[in-house]
Amino acid sequence: MAELVHYAVAGGVATITLDSPHNRNALSTQLRRELRAHLSAAEGDEAARVIVLDHTGPVFCAGMDLKEAGGASTSDQGVNEFPAILEQIWNSPKPVLARLAGPARAGGVGLVAAADIAVAAQDATFAFTEVRIGVVPAVISVTVLPRLLPRAAHELFLTGEQFSARRAVEIGLLNSAVPAAELDAEVSRYVGMLTLGGPNALAATKQMLRRERPASLTEDFAAMTALSAGFFAGAEGQEGILAFAQKRKPNWVP
Repeated sequence: MAELVHYAVAGGVATITLDSPHNRNALSTQLRRELRAHLSAAEGDEAARVIVLDHTGPVFCAGMDLKEAGGASTSDQGVNEFPAILEQIWNSPKPVLARLAGPARAGGVGLVAAADIAVAAQDATFAFTEVRIGVVPAVISVTVLPRLLPRAAHELFLTGEQFSARRAVEIGLLNSAVPAAELDAEVSRYVGMLTLGGPNALAATKQMLRRERPASLTEDFAAMTALSAGFFAGAEGQEGILAFAQKRKPNWVP
């Protein structure tokens, strides 16, 4: 059986490519399995500093494979496995960048929202199409709702209306939308910035951004001060400070 998700590493970047254009990169059983495996490989790969989630074909991801979903029982629905994939992306210690040369729908938008940074071609479109086939965008709401403006989330989840990459930027789903000819350059720009960060500092910053903040400002300052001081005094921080003083790149920069 031909592989539906590919993995390659070069220049500190692990590229995971969805390659199932015959069904618009739908989240089939095989694609889910291979995507999880390659995400795990990237997390454990010392040569990988940044993860780029890419695709072949005109569509980034159409969501769950509806052919597999038809006739399946509640316990056999593929959506049961989807949270594990979104958690892998969301909690990855390495920054994850989604590159979209084409549309995303439903679960595909969940992947985009789970990534730390998302860049798309200007002609890419998006939609939460679940309600239009009588289902609920429940699982993807976990990663999507923290990104979207509340009014936009209510509108787009309830109507299922298609929206543009430009609007996706305006409501917080995308970081950037550029002409298709400039997409690779924009991805490279972000990747270049991400690889300048210390690996441990990037992982800790991701955890900090995802944390639940305590009710007390004093508690929050205490925890964040300890985190900051530990990194200032740690090996990575000291290397960065020394590199700054010596006007050179730190030793983690590829």
